[in-house]
Amino acid sequence: MAEPEQPQIYLITPPEIELSTFPDRLARVLDAHEVACVRLALATRDEDRLSRAADACREVTHARDIALVIDSHLMMVERLGLDGVHLTDGARSVRAARKELGAEAVVGSFCGTSRHEGMNAGEAGADYVSFGPVGATGLGDGSVADPDLFEWWSQMIELPVVAEGALDAALIRALTPVTDFFGIGDEIWKADDPAAALGDLIAAMG
Repeated sequence: MAEPEQPQIYLITPPEIELSTFPDRLARVLDAHEVACVRLALATRDEDRLSRAADACREVTHARDIALVIDSHLMMVERLGLDGVHLTDGARSVRAARKELGAEAVVGSFCGTSRHEGMNAGEAGADYVSFGPVGATGLGDGSVADPDLFEWWSQMIELPVVAEGALDAALIRALTPVTDFFGIGDEIWKADDPAAALGDLIAAMG
């Protein structure tokens, strides 16, 4: 039997970035490891700041032939030359996003811990769904996407799935057989050497 493929890395930017330094940090991580996609996930709703961050990150990702998607801001995708959008409201906006962006764009959907929401997002035309957080965190309502959800999804559903939120080496080891992507963000950006931190997490896949 063929060995199952290892999950791919889906990189998530920090909620705040320093434009004078972050593009270089991002470039170092992308040059050190194979990354499938980068998500611009800034907390700001300031259009100018988002645009400048998107331009800076796009230069880095597109030079390496890596897709760049933006959190939530559907109307900015085409204007900024991005590859798609990551929606954070489950299945609700997927159909409208697909209609707006066309068949070629990446449309992803964060579905929290809800299998039902994930299935609806897939039926509405999402390219992938993400579930999380997979680790315990003080954010949100405390609910966690447990390994059973990913195991069920990998057995029953063809649509690619992303595991994200409060990951560590043990969770990555446990979820490697049942997820297609690991969404990794703060887990590495808080480290002095993000590329080395990502390397440690990748090593946990075995």
